[in-house]
Amino acid sequence: MKRFILLLNLFTATFSFGQNKNITLDDLWKWGTFRIKSVPGFNGMKDGNHYTQIDIENGKQQINVYSLQTGKKIQTLFANTQLPAIHIDDYTFSNDESKIIIYSEGQNIYRRSVLYRVYIFDIRQGKIEPLSNEKVLHASISPDNQKVAFVQNNNLYYKNLATGEIISITQDGKFNEVINGNCDWVYEEEFEFTKAFEWSPNSNYIAYYRFDERQVPEYTMAIYDSLYPTQYTYKYPKAGEPNSIVTIKSFDLQNKQSKNLNIGSETNQYIPRIKWTKDPNKVCVYRMNRHQNKLELLLADVRNGLSETIYSEENRYYVEINDNLQFLSDGESFVFSSEKSGYNHLYRWNWSKKKLTPLTFGNFDIDAIVGIDEPNQQVYYTSTEKSPLQRALFCVSLNGKHKKLLTPQEGTHTIIPINGYHYFLDKYSRLNEPPTFSLHEMNGKLVRTLEDNQELKNKMKDYHLGKIQALQLRAKSEMLNGWMITPPNFDSTKKYPVLMFQYSGPGSQEVADRFPVRDYFWHQMLAQKGYIILCVDGTGTGFRGEEFKKKTYLTLGNLESDDQIAVAKNLRHLAFVDSSRIGIWGWSFGGFMSSTCILKGNDVFKMAIAVAPVTNWRYYDNIYTERYMRTPQENEKGYDDNAPEKMANGLKGKFLVIHGTADDNVHFQNEVMLVNALINANKQFEAEYYPNKAHGISGGNSRYHLYKRMTDFILQNL
Repeated sequence: MKRFILLLNLFTATFSFGQNKNITLDDLWKWGTFRIKSVPGFNGMKDGNHYTQIDIENGKQQINVYSLQTGKKIQTLFANTQLPAIHIDDYTFSNDESKIIIYSEGQNIYRRSVLYRVYIFDIRQGKIEPLSNEKVLHASISPDNQKVAFVQNNNLYYKNLATGEIISITQDGKFNEVINGNCDWVYEEEFEFTKAFEWSPNSNYIAYYRFDERQVPEYTMAIYDSLYPTQYTYKYPKAGEPNSIVTIKSFDLQNKQSKNLNIGSETNQYIPRIKWTKDPNKVCVYRMNRHQNKLELLLADVRNGLSETIYSEENRYYVEINDNLQFLSDGESFVFSSEKSGYNHLYRWNWSKKKLTPLTFGNFDIDAIVGIDEPNQQVYYTSTEKSPLQRALFCVSLNGKHKKLLTPQEGTHTIIPINGYHYFLDKYSRLNEPPTFSLHEMNGKLVRTLEDNQELKNKMKDYHLGKIQALQLRAKSEMLNGWMITPPNFDSTKKYPVLMFQYSGPGSQEVADRFPVRDYFWHQMLAQKGYIILCVDGTGTGFRGEEFKKKTYLTLGNLESDDQIAVAKNLRHLAFVDSSRIGIWGWSFGGFMSSTCILKGNDVFKMAIAVAPVTNWRYYDNIYTERYMRTPQENEKGYDDNAPEKMANGLKGKFLVIHGTADDNVHFQNEVMLVNALINANKQFEAEYYPNKAHGISGGNSRYHLYKRMTDFILQNL
């Protein structure tokens, strides 16, 4: 008991706000009281001295050019007064910045794929034309500024901007059968990309994916939109089930022919990335086995389809896929990150000389490569070297020497480099401080602030907010990171109920020295009603090295829930905690965890809320699940021992489970099967469903209703 309290005191950094207002659900979901501002449409221009952003003047959107150094507005490139029907969702420039590709009327398909109505605006001529008569996916202009490739109805096309001619690259695309140039559902969700084609640097070729998903089992969701509900059926490979057969092709724009690239004869494998090298005839293909514990990089020649392996890595758990690989102009080396040392570090690999040069080392993780300034031989990256809870910008030379810290301020820095590496944009926040967006010289010197969210900061001072505290605490043998919000006017001589919040998924991080945007103000609203809110990152979460993250391999949910339960038990020893009133909630993986915790830790948790939970890993997709669990056929015990559906007999406390009926990610089936198990176990519970809503349960009044439902459940049962 004394040790636990001592740890709280030692590791607490407290921050407080407050006047007298209380937060309401209307503030959160109707009025947008606590909306965080950013720099919409920020884009560094090629000269390295200017940037563009989207402004609104007199109710109309504009794309304006500003000086990086002075902030002075230089000119307006585009205003939607030129075509009032256009709402700018996003935009990109051509390579020579003579044209703007404008994306409008975005229509989400799944989590990351968005259909847009696309327009091409010629800045010099002042002309704007639609790319197509229909909405398209992934409109991408060629490096020579003359053509735009896009996907429509599962086929890949490009348009010659000079002639207006649209050329079909593929013709065999068909829904639920063949996809060209776009990812299938599981690649989009788990490898986190959707645009499945890339222009060559000289614009002579397009390398693209072809997914043959005819062997993939189908999943059907009822859509309640008419007298007789319609059915939406799509390909969804659950754990142990067949995947799409993926081929990588190159299309030659001169002879209008496609060629298969040699990626081997194995079809039960993954191709999680393709990336052009500096050589316009050579594309790198990432090849990974079904267990995801062996990664090979193939160098393929698009002229003849031949390939060779230039790098290979194996891991006893699994290999993480990221976007940290960048080719160098010497034509024989690249910089990448790997966990081969036990932490994620940067290396330079020369495949001709078979020479590996470590660029970073130590007990910390690289978060991302920001960019490589080859003329000055500098690699810019963010890492956790200062603290697992923080991100800072560093640079190091390409030989691994002369490392420098460029952002010394404590907190989290998310960096966007400006072309030429003279400036960068820094999105900076702390646990108690909303984001600030500022421009800096590459040595870290502040140029000026673009957005400081001062309006939000002032507004927060008007509300009676509780303290948010960073802390460390022990769960069994591990020290865990956490944060805690205490009620305003907290009195340590009184006893308070505790609501624990977590996500807990592999490699995730909820506890960091950054502003906790996710549900922060709802948690503050609950604190105003007398609850302590506690968030703890347990075993399996990220940025504490490979072993801490991968301890959960093959037993997903076991150690993670043990940690949350152990923390809850330790809380009962604190004088200001009402040990009979501890609850837990989470969403998605967090919902899986809150379900597991109340069923395993039924002597600890009085209540739990699970939103969109996985209730048996057999029901989830194969790329994610098998990465951590292998297949159900190989690991039956791991699946059964950690499935809430199999633990229904353990329920004692109050339990609310919530789901969207059109959740394409974690299927409504998960809630149905858990509810059925609870009924068969004669357990009382509460359930809520949201018709036609996906994994995020958003749109219309759904978010307001959802948070009202959860708030009422907490007030009544904790």
